[in-house]
Amino acid sequence: MNSNLIDAYAVMLPAFSDLTLSKDVTNFLKQGGMSLLLGETREEYVSRKMTSERIRAEKANDFSFLVSQAKEIAQQPLLVAVDQELGGIQRLHQLVPALPSSEEASLLSDDDLEEKAKQVATTARTLGINMFLSPIVDIVTGENPWLHNRTLGQDAAVVGKMANAFTLGIQAGGVAAVAKHFPGHPTSVIDPAIGEAIVKATKDELQPTLSVFETLIASDVNAIMIGPALVPVFDANEPSSTSQITIRYLRETMGFSGLIISDDLDAPGIHRGRSIAETAIASLIAGADLLLLSSEAGLDEVANAIIQAAENGLLKIDRLQDAANRVRKLATTLASVN
Repeated sequence: MNSNLIDAYAVMLPAFSDLTLSKDVTNFLKQGGMSLLLGETREEYVSRKMTSERIRAEKANDFSFLVSQAKEIAQQPLLVAVDQELGGIQRLHQLVPALPSSEEASLLSDDDLEEKAKQVATTARTLGINMFLSPIVDIVTGENPWLHNRTLGQDAAVVGKMANAFTLGIQAGGVAAVAKHFPGHPTSVIDPAIGEAIVKATKDELQPTLSVFETLIASDVNAIMIGPALVPVFDANEPSSTSQITIRYLRETMGFSGLIISDDLDAPGIHRGRSIAETAIASLIAGADLLLLSSEAGLDEVANAIIQAAENGLLKIDRLQDAANRVRKLATTLASVN
């Protein structure tokens, strides 16, 4: 198989809400895909909790069976992610030890919070999960329906302390942490999941969130997710997940060398009229390594579009290879954890 095509599948993170490998996802894994997001329904995302039907139906064995199936198909290490947020969405519901609420976490010592996070991660590993799309470190100071009831507070020092202990704990438990959503969303009147959100913040207003990212980068957080909204103080033309300016700032100014993950490319806040394939290419060009999108977005079409962009020079081959290799590196590292 064409190595560039394998790389194109390797840089995609398809999300689906049940525990069944669809035909599209199975083919994705056969073609070189190596990342999965076991997501939630829109209803669960909005309510910030799993439905009672899901909690009753899903058992630990359902997760481990799906992951073993996926590994058998892929024949390579995989990144298997969930939203397991401190203070927010907890996709693994009652199958892992409960995380404390934001209020409870703020009262714990660093060591206690780190130990609780490690216990959750260690249990998640037995289910086959090795990546949490968490912690959320946005410091929200105004209206923001998208992040309502998902953030850790408004005091950057407290948020940084909690997020750092959580990150150290889950990574010690063998699960990659994904800090989100860079560069921060102090306010967002429009939910970027349903509209073209603009974060009208100054650099000073973003600084509390940026300071938390600085803390996590210093602690070697494995991955950072780029946000879905337009943040004009960084880039007046491109949403963060497709912004070369924003991602270059994260890499060069803030010194982050880990995996960079886009937010959901299906979100209107990111694609802004572009097709999913066009948005995926733009995100790769900007510097993202792993592209979050729906498993129903047309994975083969996206992969083929990425290859075409590489062949016609729109996307540099070495940028695609670099992104794929970063995904492989993290997956391989996590696979080696006992």
